Amino acid sequence: RQELEHSRTQAELQNLKSQLNPHFLFNTLNNIYSLIQIDADRAQQAVHDLSRMLRYVLYESRCPTVPLAAEVEFLRDYIELMRIRLSANVRVETKIDVRPDSRTEIAPLIFISLIENAFKHGISPTEPSFIRIHFSESPGEIHCEITNSYHPKSVADKSGSGIGLEQVRKRLELTYPGHYDWQQGVSEDMKEYKSILIIKI
Repeated sequence: RQELEHSRTQAELQNLKSQLNPHFLFNTLNNIYSLIQIDADRAQQAVHDLSRMLRYVLYESRCPTVPLAAEVEFLRDYIELMRIRLSANVRVETKIDVRPDSRTEIAPLIFISLIENAFKHGISPTEPSFIRIHFSESPGEIHCEITNSYHPKSVADKSGSGIGLEQVRKRLELTYPGHYDWQQGVSEDMKEYKSILIIKI
């Protein structure tokens, strides 16, 4: 029974990761498509950055765990790629307190959906917007806090399937059962969304 349960868990994890990769690619290609019309040279650089990111997604993320430093570098690339197409009324702040040589192992692609969600719901085409991303590592613990202005998409907006955050929760339950704390929600004034994920290693 234990072997069957382990096999089932591994199959579920693999299925979740195979769904996540196209989800990530779809969103990123949409961003580059928009950039091509604005600045071809920057779009060329973005394609180069994307190829580096996809190499990580397709090869390194096949492992059950990856070094935290590599995962953080992947997230940095993604944020910079997203930052290219932002208007002047959007403020993106990042603070990453993770050593470049960190040997802490983490399940790959755990955080990317949280950041995607912040860019999707945290940016308005007309109103001032912000995204604050803070990663930190302390002994036995990884802390990820993302805060963004709250601009929910309309019901008619079909730009995403909504599977991202659901996948995060499923992967956390399968990979870190009883070893994580995830709090998320909209502020009382409906102007700010915050997600705080703490993983205990």
